[in-house]
Formats: sequence, C-alpha cells, structure tokens
Amino acid sequence: MIIKLLWIVLLSLSLLLVGAERAWAFCGFYVSKADASLYNQASQVILAHHEDQTILTMASDYQGQPQDFALVVPVPTVITRDQVQVTEPALMERLDAFSAPRLVEYFDRDPCEPLPIMAPLTMRAAVINGPINRALGVTVVDRFTVGEYDIVILSAQESQGLATWLRRSGYQIPKGVAPLLQPYIRQGMKFFVARVNLGNYQRSGYQFLRPLQIRYQSPKFMLPIRLGMVNATGPQDLLVYILSPQGRAEVTNYRTVQVPSGEEIPLFVKQEFSSFYKAMFRTAYERENRNVAFLEYAWDTNNCDPCAAAPLTPEELRQAGAFWLDEPPSDQDSRFAAPGSTFITRLHVRYTRDKFPEDLMFQETANQEFFQGRYILRYPYTGDATCAAARRYRQQLPQEYEHQAETLAELTGWDIQGIRSRLGRP
Repeated sequence: MIIKLLWIVLLSLSLLLVGAERAWAFCGFYVSKADASLYNQASQVILAHHEDQTILTMASDYQGQPQDFALVVPVPTVITRDQVQVTEPALMERLDAFSAPRLVEYFDRDPCEPLPIMAPLTMRAAVINGPINRALGVTVVDRFTVGEYDIVILSAQESQGLATWLRRSGYQIPKGVAPLLQPYIRQGMKFFVARVNLGNYQRSGYQFLRPLQIRYQSPKFMLPIRLGMVNATGPQDLLVYILSPQGRAEVTNYRTVQVPSGEEIPLFVKQEFSSFYKAMFRTAYERENRNVAFLEYAWDTNNCDPCAAAPLTPEELRQAGAFWLDEPPSDQDSRFAAPGSTFITRLHVRYTRDKFPEDLMFQETANQEFFQGRYILRYPYTGDATCAAARRYRQQLPQEYEHQAETLAELTGWDIQGIRSRLGRP
C-alpha cells in the first residue's frame, strides 16, 4: 500500500482593466481555461475557514487499486465520527472550473463608429480513550467507517513508534517518513488515517474514490504539505480553494504573488492554451525562486462578473464547507463581504522539499479586492472602413502584433523569432 498525502484549499487574482477606449470596444467571452487537468500530479484541497472553524475537503488523485490506497493527515485536534463525511467529486470540479485562469476573446469595433457612452466601470477593492501500544507510544483514539473509508485517529509520542505502528498495521509507508512525522508530534497534533473499505467501495458503485471532508475547531489555520514530499520524484502542484465569509486568504510564511494577468497575446495561442499556461506558470515559478504561492483567483460569489462557469449555488457552497451560510444574516459579522456571501481565493503552489521546508500557514483577511488570471485574444476589425481613424488603426496594428509577440516571449520564455513567424495578420 502507498501512503498518499492529499490536501485541499482556495485562492485569487485582481482583474486588470485595459485602457478606457479599448474596454468600450471589447465584447468578449471565455474560450478556454487552465484547470487542474493540466497537471499530472496536482492535489486539490478546499479549506472553508472563519475564525477558529475549518472544514477541510481532500480530493484524491490516487491512481491504482483501491486496496492499495492510504491517506495520513496530521490534524490539530481529535476528529470524531460526526466530523467526517464524503462528498461528491463534482464539487471539486465545479470550484476548479469556476476559478481557473482563463483565455478570453475580444473583438475590436469599427474604428469609424462613434464610441458608445457607457457608465463608469467600478470594482470593489476588493476525546475517546483508546488502547495504547506502550512499546510504540501510539494511542488509537478512535476507529470508525465513513462511506468507503475505514478511518483511525491516532496520537503518538515519537515518530519512529508511529511509523512502526503504521507498518505493523499493514500500511507500507515510504522510507524516511519518520523524521517528517516528528514536527507534528512535537506540536501535539493527531493523525487522521484512512484506507478503503473494499466491501463498502464495491457496493457504492463509484469508479473513483470520493473526496473526504473533515470539520474541526482550532486556532491553527494551516495545511500540512511536508509529508507529501516523502515519495515525490519532482515538484508537486497543489491547488487550494479557500472559502471565507470575509475576504481573501493569504499565506503568511511564504510570499503570495499574483500570476501574470490581463496581457494581450497572439491569436494562435487559442489552439495551444494549455501549453501556454504551463510555460507561463513555469517561467513565473522560476523567476520567483520557486518558493511562493501564486494567486490565480479572488472573487465574491455574490458578484461574479464575468464568470468562466456558472456560479456555485448556495447549496454547493454549503457542501464545500461554507458553514456561515446557515447563519441568519443578522448574526453575521459586519466585516463580511455581504450577508450570506462567500469569498473564493484560489492559490496554486508548486513545491519541493528544499524550497518549502515549512507547512503552509494561512490567515483570513478583510481584503475584498477582486482578481482573476485572464489572458486576452484581440481580433482586429477587418470590415470596410475609410475614415481617418480607420487608417490610423490599421497603421498601428503591426506594432500591436509585435507587442503581443514580445509579451508572449516574456511570459513563457518561448523563442521570439518563432513567435513572430506565427503571428496572424488582418
């Protein structure tokens, strides 16, 4: 069996506006998005958090026989049966599609037509005692089954004893895991251990393991990632969707950086947006010394404009852990984005052991500034136009194409001459 450590959270980006004249001309729609499917080993986590309450949802990217699956998660407090449930995989897919960086098409207006009069654009700144193995220093705090998972809650006095207990219990944990367990033991954290109950899994009719959801109360707002590095062969991608009734969430022990956004890029990128986004992210990751959390999305679900996918319903948000939606609006804190609202922050972390020696620590903020990773394809006007403005417009197009080429080369590291050779012309 393989211990696979999977975690789940939320994050964000601020919408960049183009110049006023061009903004009036734009009438666009989304044509593609950079979702989790771009990455072969991307874990996804949802963290619904406010004050000292957290609901953690973990989606498994495990591929293999279900009997070989195991999950070991350090948690800040004892977890009981009524604090654990399984959720539908579609929930993670909905959050991913809604918040993913996206490609958008805009079409220039006829330069001979007068500019429309538009209203100003505005944006908001945005314990059960169990048996103890005295020789190993491990206490089984609780055992229970939820859906297709058999779950054990453990506490331990030292890491080697915990590693030995896991092996003796049939968990084939990777070599070298014991030193990584020790910091959690020193902090007094417990261990949530889950594996598949084959009988329940076969009766469930599901082809894939469903996400596990844990509810707990603790002042610690964090996500353990170090254990997940023990058997990693290279960098790992983590998408964290953080839900809050107040505003953005931020990483406190590493820098949080917005992904490049709002740039115009050549039209041919429409056919290879996945390659573009992976190259762009890799370039930004290297430039930031590979030790930052990237903000890809930050938005209030009550004010989705524009949307890359249909907004999540209140019921879907509740399933994702937004417990504050069950509270009467009059009881909600005045600092909240809006009564009954949920703010989504999407963070993308690519991590390795040498660059991320600490687990991710977060804080909830009142920052309600909106942001989204957004990349623009702008189609030139090609109709008949004989006015002076049209002549100036066409004279400027070669400069626009060159600027798009230089921008793409800067974002991705792609060869500028190769880009120029592929530029479209009106």
